[in-house]
Amino acid sequence: MTARLLRTPLALLFLGLFGILKATTISCRNEEGEAVDWFTFYKLPKRQDKESRETGVEYLYLDSATRSWRRSKQLMNTTKSVLGRTLQQLYEAYASEDNNTAYLIYNDGVPKSMNYSRKYGHTKGLLLWNRIQGFWLIHSIPHFPPIPEEGYEYPPTGRRNGQTGICITFQYNQYEAIDSQLLVCNPNVYSCSIPVTFHQELVHMPQLCARSSSSEIPGRHLTTLQSAQGQKFLHFAKSDYFLDDIFAAWMAQRLKTHLLTETWQRKRQELPSNCSLPYHVYNVKAIKLSRQSYFSSYQDHAKWCISQKGTKNRWTCIGDLNRSPHQAFRSGGFICTQNQHIYQAFQGLVLYYENCN
Repeated sequence: MTARLLRTPLALLFLGLFGILKATTISCRNEEGEAVDWFTFYKLPKRQDKESRETGVEYLYLDSATRSWRRSKQLMNTTKSVLGRTLQQLYEAYASEDNNTAYLIYNDGVPKSMNYSRKYGHTKGLLLWNRIQGFWLIHSIPHFPPIPEEGYEYPPTGRRNGQTGICITFQYNQYEAIDSQLLVCNPNVYSCSIPVTFHQELVHMPQLCARSSSSEIPGRHLTTLQSAQGQKFLHFAKSDYFLDDIFAAWMAQRLKTHLLTETWQRKRQELPSNCSLPYHVYNVKAIKLSRQSYFSSYQDHAKWCISQKGTKNRWTCIGDLNRSPHQAFRSGGFICTQNQHIYQAFQGLVLYYENCN
C-alpha cells in the first residue's frame, strides 16, 4: 500500500514532465521532421527554357545545423518539404482542439481568392505557439497556406516566380514583442485561434484575429528578438503612416550599411537604386544559381536584402515589401540577422546589381 502511494505522485510528476516536454516540441522543422532553431528557403522559379527541368517547386534550403545552401531532394508541394513538415504541427494542433495552443495565419493574398486589399499590410506569414514556445514563419508566397482544416497544399500561383521565407523558433517570452510588431504590420488575418489563456500578455493578436483592433498604430517600430537557441534578430515593422521606402529611408540608415535589395522588379513599377543618403540601396537585377544558371529579378517574387560585400556590418534581412512606389504606402516588415552562414548563402546568389545614376 505504501509503495503504491509513493508511486502515484512520482507517476503524476512523470506525466506532468512528459506533458511539458511534449509542449516544447513546437518549432521549425527540417525535412526529416527534426526540430531546428531556424531555417530559410529559396523556392526557385519555373524555368521556361526547354533544357531546364525545374518545375517551380524546387528550392534551396539552409538551417541552423548547416552552413550553406543545398538543393532540396523534396518538392515544395509535398508534405515532406520543409514547409510541409513544419505546418504538420498546425494540423495536429487543429485536429486535437488543443486549448493550450494558438495560431495566426495571414496573407494579403488569401487562398482561393484573387482579391488583394490595400487596407491591410503587404505581409504573409504564420505563427503557431503554446506557453512554452512556437515558431514564426515569414514568407512571400501569395495564397499560402490553406486554412488548417484543408491540410497542406502549395498554390499553383506560387510556382512561376521565385519565393523566399524564414522560420524562427521562439520561446514564449518573445511573443509579447512579436505581438506589438504585428500591430504595426497590420496583417490580413484569414485563419486564427487564440485561446483566452493568452489574452492577458498578447493584446493585439486577438484583436487582429477578430478584426477589431482599436489600438493606436505607430508609424514604425524596431524590436530585438532572440530565437530559442539564442540567435539575435532585429525586426523592422512599418505601418502605412510611414510613407517612404523602408530600405533607403530606414533600414540601411539604422543598420549603417549599404544594402543590396532583391524584391519583385515589376517593369515600370520599381524604384531606382538610391544613393541620396549616407547609406545606399542598390537593386539586385539577377540571381545566379551556378555559372551557367541564373534568373532575372522580374522572375523573382522574393523579398530580401544583404549588406554590400566588403562593408563592416554584414546583415541579411527577409520580409514583406518590394521596392516600389506603391509599397511606400503599405505596411510590412523585415527580420534581420548577422548570422554569417545566412549572409554568405544570400551573398553568393547575387549576379549583379544596379548602380545609382
